[in-house]
Order: sequence, then C-alpha cells, then structure tokens
Amino acid sequence: MRNADAREIKIAYIGGGSRGWAWGLMKDLALCPHLKGRIALYDIDYAAAASNARIAETIFRHAQSKTYFRATAERTARAALRGADVVVCSIEPGPMTMRYADLQIPARYGIVQPVGDTVGPGGLMRALRAVPVYVEYARLIAEVCPKAWVINYTNPMTLCTAALYAGAPEIRAFGCCHEVFGTQHRLSRLVEQWFRVPRPKRHDIQLDITGVNHFTFATAAAWNGHDLMPRLRRMVAGDGFFRDRSAAARARREKREWFSSDGLIAFDFLRRFGALGAAGDRHLAEFVPWYLGSEKEIERWGVILTPYAWRIRDARAKAKRRGPKLDGLSGTGEEGVLQILGLMGLQSIDTNVNLPNRGQAPDLPAGAVVETYAQFRRDSLKPVVSRPMPPALAAVMRKVVDVQRLTLEAAIDRDRDLAFQALLNDPLVRLPTDRAWKMFNEMLAWCRPMLRGWRT
Repeated sequence: MRNADAREIKIAYIGGGSRGWAWGLMKDLALCPHLKGRIALYDIDYAAAASNARIAETIFRHAQSKTYFRATAERTARAALRGADVVVCSIEPGPMTMRYADLQIPARYGIVQPVGDTVGPGGLMRALRAVPVYVEYARLIAEVCPKAWVINYTNPMTLCTAALYAGAPEIRAFGCCHEVFGTQHRLSRLVEQWFRVPRPKRHDIQLDITGVNHFTFATAAAWNGHDLMPRLRRMVAGDGFFRDRSAAARARREKREWFSSDGLIAFDFLRRFGALGAAGDRHLAEFVPWYLGSEKEIERWGVILTPYAWRIRDARAKAKRRGPKLDGLSGTGEEGVLQILGLMGLQSIDTNVNLPNRGQAPDLPAGAVVETYAQFRRDSLKPVVSRPMPPALAAVMRKVVDVQRLTLEAAIDRDRDLAFQALLNDPLVRLPTDRAWKMFNEMLAWCRPMLRGWRT
C-alpha cells in the first residue's frame, strides 16, 4: 500500500535519458514509502528522456511500489530544474565513441588504462569534455533552484563536482560513488571467516575514509567493536598472499569478467603504505606508475583491461533496451534515496561523499574536492574529519590533487598548454614530451565536437 503521507518533492534529473542510473533511481524511489512527487527528466536526447518517462510510469504503478511519482520529459534543462528540491546529474560527456580518444589513442603510445575515466590521459580528456558542461549547469541551477541539493554521479567525479562549485560557489552539491561499498563487502566476507559468524551487512563495517574519488583509503576498519586492521596486516604478511594472479586474469578475460579483481592492489597499498585501498583495483592502479607499465604487468595483479570494442557494443546494447526487468522490484544498493531522506529530515545517514575540503581531509589542500564520510541530516550535510594519512601516502595524494587542479583550470579556461602540462604531470604518462604532445593533439582532434572554444 502506498503511503499517502509521504513527503512530496520534485527531483530534476540531468541526463534523464540514462538506461542505467535513471532506471535504478526510479526503482529505489518506488520502494521508498517516505517520498512521493515528480521527476522531471532532461536529456539532450529528448526521445530517450521521453522513453524513460513512460518507463517510470510503469515502475511507479508496479504492484510492489510503495509510493508514487509522476515522471515528465522536459525539452529544456531550465524547465526540468524549475522548483526542484533535488537535482541529479548523471551524463555521458560526449558520444561513447569519444572514449576512443580516452583509451585507444593512449594505448597506441603504450599507455594502458583499465578504466580511463578519472585520471591518466583518458580521465584528463573526459574532464576537458565534462567540466565546461558542468559549469554551465551549475550556473543554471544557481539561477533557477539555488536551494536544491545536487547529487553528481558522473566521472571524473572529483572534477565534475569541483566544476559545480567553480560555476556556482554557493551550490549545495556532492558527489556519490559506490567504490567504498565494495571494500565493505570484501571485509564483511573476511569477518565471516575470521569470527565464524553470518556475513555482516556492509553497513556494519565501520571505515575511516580519506582521499579523492577512486583513490580513497581506509586508515581504520572495525566490526562490532573489533579492530580489523591488525588481522588485515597479518593476512597480507602471509606467505604467498601476493602471488602472481596472471592465471586468474586470463580466466576473467575468457569469461569477460572485466570488472572483477582480487583486491590485491588495495592490499598492496596496505602493505607498502599502511592504509587499505578503499576503491577497486582497476581505479587505484591508474593513480600511480607502479602497476600499469603494460597489460602483462597489470594482469600480474589479477586485473584485466576493459576493451574499447566491448564498451561500444555494451553501449549500443543498452541503447536498444526498452526498460528494466520488472517481474519484481529490487533495490540497487545505491544510497541516493537514503541521502535524500537524510536531507529531508526523515532519517539520518553517514556515508562517503565528495565535497570541497573544509578541513575534513587535514592532509590535503583546502577547497580541493575530497572523499570522506559525511553526516546527512535535515537540510544539512556535514563532513566528518578523517584521520591523517600515512605521510608517504599523503605525499602521493597531494600530487594527485595538484594535477586535478591543473586539469580543472585548463578545462574552464580552455587552455591547451595548461592541459598538456597536467598530462605530463600524470604518473601514467612516461613519454618524451614530443611524443606526448603528438598523442595529446590526436586526442583533442578526435574530441573536437565537444571542445567548443578550443583551438584543436
């Protein structure tokens, strides 16, 4: 039975033609009895947004739905934002074929990237496409619905969130990523083994998180009052723990399990630096020069590259999907709806989010977008101060933040020289400057339609 007393809100969805995140959010909303109202879907592909509006009606009328939202497709972002209490941003910055510039062109120069959407040449090029778009949306939000809470899901998470604040410093925005959830699940499986108890829920694993998105670290981990870090350190010190995982990588490739890994790189950070990597290995490896010298080197850690050709096929397959399977409604495990409930004052939640640093990451520069825990309360989002990082890890992290700052400035100013300087500072780029310049300009040329105002 639907709850007639549910809180009524309006959600504006930028990128509302999404065949993944939008469907997931709508399913999570349908299963939440505490909210109702309207979802305004905006997408540069209006037909996709209109299709999702029809799908939404089916989802919210499902027999298992506990609430009801009315979905509309809007022709303009302004119309979608008007009166919004919450804005969700989830876009693909340019056609999927632009990932060729992110992945394939660097690969020709010997630079391999498992993901290529956050750092490295791929992350930089994606940021150059996305940041100006986000600055424009931020200014529009500040004009049309300045009190709205803005949730960003787009990568590069750090720079897209930073672009929102660059466009509108008073905006109430935060970035959400589920990578930390995977670490909690991994630790819950270990707790099950170590303590011979039923596997805990991931929320029962308490972490102290710090860093930047996709390069996050747990400086503390506990369950039910038990400090897990001594057990983790003993585990990684065991004979054979870091054995070569190339055979596992080959098996994953045969099964097309592109996103699987053993967490070995996350544990290697614990061994070498004293903090546990809290993002997936595919992301962690891209921030440092130690794991991605070649495809063979990354396979030693049990990680495989996601082929560009597969990405294109997957995108085309998703474009043909007419809607999610609705034989039964099930939640996604994402926290967007829970965060909205917290901000509406209907419940509280503490979780990891990306926000400008106001002291919550004491090792990192003020104002840089960092990822730590934060408290969601009625009309309030308060970051939680994290523990200091081990000094050597903090030094690595500050270099990452510096390169992201250069990238942000280059994207906003459309400054090709500054963008190239950011590229040269990236740890994955170990090329002579002339070859790096040639690669960089090939990437720019490929993405020319998304680089308005750039001399490419």
